[in-house]
Amino acid sequence: MIRVLVADDQEPVRTGLRMLLETQSDIEVVGEAADGVEAVRLAQQLRPDVALLDIRMPGLDGIQTTTLLAGERIADPIAVVVITTFDLDEYVHGALRAGAKGFLLKDAGPHLIGEAVRAAANGDALISPQITMRLLGEFARPARQVRQPTSPLTDREEEVLALLATGLTNTEIGERLFLSLGTVKTHIAGVLTKLGLRNRVEAAIWAYESGRVHADPSSNSGSLSDIS
Repeated sequence: MIRVLVADDQEPVRTGLRMLLETQSDIEVVGEAADGVEAVRLAQQLRPDVALLDIRMPGLDGIQTTTLLAGERIADPIAVVVITTFDLDEYVHGALRAGAKGFLLKDAGPHLIGEAVRAAANGDALISPQITMRLLGEFARPARQVRQPTSPLTDREEEVLALLATGLTNTEIGERLFLSLGTVKTHIAGVLTKLGLRNRVEAAIWAYESGRVHADPSSNSGSLSDIS
């Protein structure tokens, strides 16, 4: 069972999320918090597999809470998925910079929310498809200093990274490059290791920030999920 902590300042929303999650046979809600401070306390006490956090909460907001649970300096991070009514860019950027493994809108539906929880529990990431490409385009900042790989990426790793950054799943990348699913995962693992990154969201952001991939502002599709 995937153990989940739900944090939202509105009790009806918490109840709705609990009911939605517990309709799925492999997910169990182990705690609820009404604000960020309580979320941090319960997360440290219960050690859930995933914390599902609202972005707007009193005490500590979702981004501050994410930083305390999953930030770069946290020795034993908890996987965080941020869920909100608002798809404002500053919320998305802040949540992912803070270490969130997913960002969903509350109207995402039970299937997508469940998949985001599963992805986070497995160390992967999922973002609502409707905001993925816009988000990555906003991360393209040519003047920004980006980290360099510990060793050069191979040609195949570069190809896989470029396709990942456009929103393709591992299965779709394999089909495009005529590679097995296992081989694709191996190349992604190599990219993450060389760049010192934690997940495919960070890898996609790095691809845009380093200028390897350029966003198409007319595109509004794509997902960083790997749910196949």
